[in-house]
Amino acid sequence: MAAETPTKRGEGPGTVELPSPTAWPLVLGFGLALVFAGMATSGYVSLLGAVLALSGAMGWFLQVLPHESHESVPVEEGTPAVVTRRREVARLEVAENVQRAWLPLETYPISAGIKGGLAGGVAMALLAMLYGVFSDHGIWYPINLLSAGFFPAATTATTVQLEAFQPAAFTIACGIHLVTSLVVGLLYGAMLPMLSRRPILLGGVIAPLLWTGLLRAILGIINPVLDARVDWMWFVVSQVGFGLVAGFFVSRQQRVRTWQGMPLALRAGIEAPGMHGEGRGGGAKP
Repeated sequence: MAAETPTKRGEGPGTVELPSPTAWPLVLGFGLALVFAGMATSGYVSLLGAVLALSGAMGWFLQVLPHESHESVPVEEGTPAVVTRRREVARLEVAENVQRAWLPLETYPISAGIKGGLAGGVAMALLAMLYGVFSDHGIWYPINLLSAGFFPAATTATTVQLEAFQPAAFTIACGIHLVTSLVVGLLYGAMLPMLSRRPILLGGVIAPLLWTGLLRAILGIINPVLDARVDWMWFVVSQVGFGLVAGFFVSRQQRVRTWQGMPLALRAGIEAPGMHGEGRGGGAKP
């Protein structure tokens, strides 16, 4: 007689044994985040984080050592029906000799992010100077606020000093604004293909709000003068203006096919003539 196949520990008819779910890794990660956050805020935050991190590590280890925790899950019979609300099925292009689809199929070139960042930076600078005019502080006020973190407190203590033209502050502010605009523009070029149907929603609303919330939390450490004097309504307006203009310029650029399926040598620009027929189903041309 043929030997029967033994069932796994804890399995029965109509059940399958799976690893038990656990929240201890999240507790450990949150505790470590609080430990580092306390270095910039308060020692009590780090102490709380250390307690959470220690509890998370102990709980996680006890759940997997000396034996992994498992649970039996009932198996539902039948094949679920696949339904869709789309009017037509979108088919991905997969070559015959490729076992998987490379996503995204197309993305924006680096030049698109640079153009979008520069255009958005111009829009944000105009909105910032417009705030200076409407607030009766002058166009140099927002520029000096941006660079205030690089100067002693005595040189940026009064409103009169911040309203005056300062060549050093103007040079530093231009450098900060240019670098930041280019970096964020490149990020837009990488993110917008993920939400290709709503590029303006991601670039003009979601990303600026997330960016503003992050800056609101850390601005007091980076630039205390700007944190004390910033008008957050105008700040949000300038960020949204940057996002709308940058997202529009990036989304209008011609997309290029991604190189995910190409060998590393080709992506690194190394001369490898024998590899030009490989990759995405021989998509690269010699």
